[in-house]
Amino acid sequence: MASLQKTLFSLQSKLPPSSFQIARSLPMRKTIPIRTNGGSSAAGARMSASAASSYAMALADVAKRNDSMESTVTDIEKLEQVFSDPQVLNFFANPTITVEKKRQVIDDIVKSSSLQSHTSNFLNVLVDANRINIVTEIVKEFELVYNKLTDTQLAEVRSVVKLEPPQLAQIAKQVQKLTGAKNVRVKTVIDASLVAGFTIRYGDSGSKLIDMSVKKQLEDIAQQLELGEIQLAT
Repeated sequence: MASLQKTLFSLQSKLPPSSFQIARSLPMRKTIPIRTNGGSSAAGARMSASAASSYAMALADVAKRNDSMESTVTDIEKLEQVFSDPQVLNFFANPTITVEKKRQVIDDIVKSSSLQSHTSNFLNVLVDANRINIVTEIVKEFELVYNKLTDTQLAEVRSVVKLEPPQLAQIAKQVQKLTGAKNVRVKTVIDASLVAGFTIRYGDSGSKLIDMSVKKQLEDIAQQLELGEIQLAT
């Protein structure tokens, strides 16, 4: 995590300070709506999802051939952290910035995050193909492909404070019992709104939830007292 924070700090210092102003000053592209039911936007979303899925499967294929699925999913987790910064994502989506400059920043990301060579090549392919703007969608698709290929269940654990490895191991063991999955990957998220305790989301698209948070307990108490309309302080 410390290395990722250094990566983000390094990237922010190297991004052109005017990149946001340039992007915002570009004229908005005018579109003529063909349908009133959102059909065109839905079609665009499907095309983006299809492209992200294709790139994710291509990367997974390379990882399988290199016998590096585990290290590649680690790379993907690092990229998820890096590109969660809107400034980084907007830099790569900015059409006024040259491919050469984007490649330079890719090199910084690869070096700072210690990414594998095929992950580095993959990022450069996305830059050259003008598809780096969908990298966050590719990350999500790759995780789905990885989970399916390795019979892995993803469990997202949200807590107010960082949980210790033994606690996470117990959570992983419980999720494994509930799902029957061969492996369990635990992704942690700090969420101050929970007050205390934690939540576990797992299953297809995170459809199942175990809520052990104090916030949930307070809401249950309020409901029992028929005070649900009162906003509880957090």
